[in-house]
Amino acid sequence: MNGIVLGAVAYDPKVVTIWSGFRSWLLGQGLEFDFVLYSHYERQVEDLVGGRVDAAWHSPLAWLRTRRLAAVAGAGVRPLVMRDTDRDLTSVVVVRTDGPVRTVADLKGRTVAVGAADSPQATLLPLQHLREQGLVAGVDFDVRRHDIGVGLHGDHVGGEREAARALMVGETAAACMIDTNHLLFAQEGTLPAGGTRLLTRTAAYDHCVLAAGPSLDETSADRLSQLLLSMSYADPDVRHLLDLEGLTRWMPGRESGFAQLAAAVESTGFYDAEGRVTATGYRP
Repeated sequence: MNGIVLGAVAYDPKVVTIWSGFRSWLLGQGLEFDFVLYSHYERQVEDLVGGRVDAAWHSPLAWLRTRRLAAVAGAGVRPLVMRDTDRDLTSVVVVRTDGPVRTVADLKGRTVAVGAADSPQATLLPLQHLREQGLVAGVDFDVRRHDIGVGLHGDHVGGEREAARALMVGETAAACMIDTNHLLFAQEGTLPAGGTRLLTRTAAYDHCVLAAGPSLDETSADRLSQLLLSMSYADPDVRHLLDLEGLTRWMPGRESGFAQLAAAVESTGFYDAEGRVTATGYRP
């Protein structure tokens, strides 16, 4: 079996700890495995489809672009595994409890705070949800973007946090974020307890996925998947790594949870049909 090289985006210093630990564990199971780090997802996607890495730990947006580039190149790609915490997530649009906005329609003519331009959970998905509710960003309401960590596809939550702050100081009428960060921001004090309420919530969607590229043979891909799926949270050798990566167990990858994001990519023209980056002003 040839060694597997995986790509991962270094959105935080802990990424080195996580994948160094996974590498040691996988080597201990007899799988030749290494990883390389990227500064942003767009290059990682291109390298996966081009066969320069065998697998990649992808954001949902990176996975959608991978599918488009692979279709044009005639390259075989597939999802292998995802975290248990990557399934059935939602994003929320929140408003101040003491503010004037009571319904989605009340956002018309106002300003909504979002995360970075390429954040699925804090920008693309909630703005698509509002579009489906009848309000188009830039037409029916203004958008205040917080471009922190551009290229990281929302893995850096600084943009979401700044959106929450903009709401609380009265600069915007609403703020968009993933529901788990809404809870986190309340716990850390960015959002005061009882100071916000949910205006609307997206339908459930899926998040990150470990993807196999065309250079990874089926036997190696299956072996990697089987080993990751076998990781047990009860095992002290891997528990701290799972905690750092935010999961309790790996699950089989699936593609059923990306339809909303695909619709957002289409409506905004974030990527074209062949996977080229066409979003206005987006430079990772």
